[in-house]
Amino acid sequence: MLLIFYLKMGKARIKLASPNIEYLNEICSTIKNIASSSGVVIRGPMPLPTKHLKITTRKSPCGSGKASFDRFEMRVHKRIVDLPLDDRVLHSIMRIPVPKEVNIQIEIVD
Repeated sequence: MLLIFYLKMGKARIKLASPNIEYLNEICSTIKNIASSSGVVIRGPMPLPTKHLKITTRKSPCGSGKASFDRFEMRVHKRIVDLPLDDRVLHSIMRIPVPKEVNIQIEIVD
């Protein structure tokens, strides 16, 4: 009976992305603590593939001279957390102080 109620209720999917893995893990652990304290069963945080953004530039400002290059890389780490729709849990998750580097999206999925 409880399983049928869960299927009708739907779920919330929380997508997290950040170049700083420490902030991302901190937010994920906070979400897990909120869900476990309220008795809600969650799935995740499930790691998604890390996106590597690479830029290669010349060191020389004028472009002539020694052919030496600087290579810069930014890694964007992503996580997904699925949890059943519960007003108390979602309200407390929306009240978490999120750093500017962390992008968070909450969407309702059937």
